[in-house]
Amino acid sequence: MQPIISISGVSKIYASGFNALKAVNLEIRRGEIFALLGPNGAGKTTLISIVCGIVNRSGGTVTVDGHDISTDYRAARSLIGLVPQELTVEAFETVRATLNFSRGLFGKPPNPELVDKILKDLSLWDKRDAKVTTLSGGMKRRVMIGKALAHEPQILFLDEPTAGVDVELRQDMWAMVRRLRESGVTIILTTHYIEEAEEMADRVGVINHGEIVLVEDKTELMRKLGRKVMRLELRQKLDAIPAALSKYALELAKDGGSLTYTYDNQSERPGVASLLRDLEAAGVQFRDLDTENSSLEEIFVNLVRHS
Repeated sequence: MQPIISISGVSKIYASGFNALKAVNLEIRRGEIFALLGPNGAGKTTLISIVCGIVNRSGGTVTVDGHDISTDYRAARSLIGLVPQELTVEAFETVRATLNFSRGLFGKPPNPELVDKILKDLSLWDKRDAKVTTLSGGMKRRVMIGKALAHEPQILFLDEPTAGVDVELRQDMWAMVRRLRESGVTIILTTHYIEEAEEMADRVGVINHGEIVLVEDKTELMRKLGRKVMRLELRQKLDAIPAALSKYALELAKDGGSLTYTYDNQSERPGVASLLRDLEAAGVQFRDLDTENSSLEEIFVNLVRHS
């Protein structure tokens, strides 16, 4: 399937000489939720801003559903909804008027039914006639999402969408994102709440120092790079780990009552089946074991540390 967004060799060098993006190549699939992760200053917002036509690129090409963002800007931009990090809303307009105005900016005819549905989906219905200036920060964030949806985009960029939003509002937003994806909208999000990316995303991209470190299906990324920890509760306490088990780099609890084995799918360290056989051969018996996978956050930290 043809990607809905194709980014090829995109670079950005500011007048100060700062190289914000370095020949970035990235394709976004139609209908997916794509999470772009990276530390502050990694280039996430710059890349989004280039695709949305807010920042001029220094080199490379970008197409949105086949439309070049330079030669066919209007068609490309009409497909995109953007929720930026900064709260930029018309403070003295009402909530409903703000959404209607945003829809009109894209040349769309009035559609009160659609605007009302967006207000209800975002739990803004009770605030529809309130002036934006009277709203809390979380509510203003919802208004910005409503503005981005008012012209019925096929692609929605969410740049740190839940920054400063309380937990209840955040859950409502992610429920709405799922509904949008189910309706065919492609979602690209950046977030510091890595647990949200872990829960929501189909694929994950990691950017650091202006370069894409990797792009991977989330489940495949977890499989390839996720560390696993196995803890064995011993039947009898050990004073020391038997020499025959030294190749496993096991950790013995201070009380001698449990062993911990850390491994991953790409490691050359011996596997679990081999460990269990060698434990039996060494006369070490256990009454229980449990395993846990590393989180996406741990994977992300390790990737950034080594990039």
